[in-house]
Amino acid sequence: MNDAITRAAERAITTMHERLSEPVTVDDMARAAMFSKFHFTRMFQRATGVSPARFLSALRLQRAKHLLTSTTMTVVDISVLVGYNSVGTFSSRFSRSVGLSPTEYRRLGGHTDRIRVSEPRGTNPDVATVSGVIEGHDERGGRVFAGLFPECVPEGRPVCCTILDGPGPYRFDNVPTGRWYLLAQSAMEDDGAVRAGRARLGTEPPRAGDAPVWVGTLGPIVIRRGVEQHVVDLPLKPAGMLDPPVLLALQAARQEAVERVAERVAERVAAGVGS
Repeated sequence: MNDAITRAAERAITTMHERLSEPVTVDDMARAAMFSKFHFTRMFQRATGVSPARFLSALRLQRAKHLLTSTTMTVVDISVLVGYNSVGTFSSRFSRSVGLSPTEYRRLGGHTDRIRVSEPRGTNPDVATVSGVIEGHDERGGRVFAGLFPECVPEGRPVCCTILDGPGPYRFDNVPTGRWYLLAQSAMEDDGAVRAGRARLGTEPPRAGDAPVWVGTLGPIVIRRGVEQHVVDLPLKPAGMLDPPVLLALQAARQEAVERVAERVAERVAAGVGS
């Protein structure tokens, strides 16, 4: 990507961070990027994969996620601090994007008991398999969340998702026809990656030994009738300033690990191998 476009998008994102609690217009962001309003939106979408307004909304909700788990501020106060005039609008958008209400998210400590996927509408015989390899990240390893989403921002309910023990093969069956984005993020066993990501976003100071968040995005993957198999490999990279934050609430790594062990034991018993 052109360095000038990257720097312009980064200037706009810096302005977003500095003004999360204020009204910010496309004109404001275009001025910060030093682009004309006419060219700014197209340039920003090229650099980040999403519109400026969508990116700003994601930053506001990411900030709200951090405040809910790190402070005792009320939901009303948090909604104002991240730029919402209506707590009802804030709660509705938070719930739709994160998968939990603000109150539930706080009560569960920023994790979900399970990741809910989109319910299929009616009977759709035109489904396909998407498989491939999530290509590795740094030597510290860690679990990896991967999912198919309707848009470039990892929010709301994915159409399919999985949590891998580490980078490696994945497979989604029964993927419906449509346009989907494959999104992945490392999920470390401790909170280091989360803290590092927050530090990168300016919402929490870095700590010694924090691991970076590793992310990957690819798409759109177009699932058409009559095409049953799609092979898609996705490399992970350290999350940068231009990557939209992951809004979807993920399962706690330790909790998910226990559940996966239980599933394996059940499979062994069912196969007559024993535990």
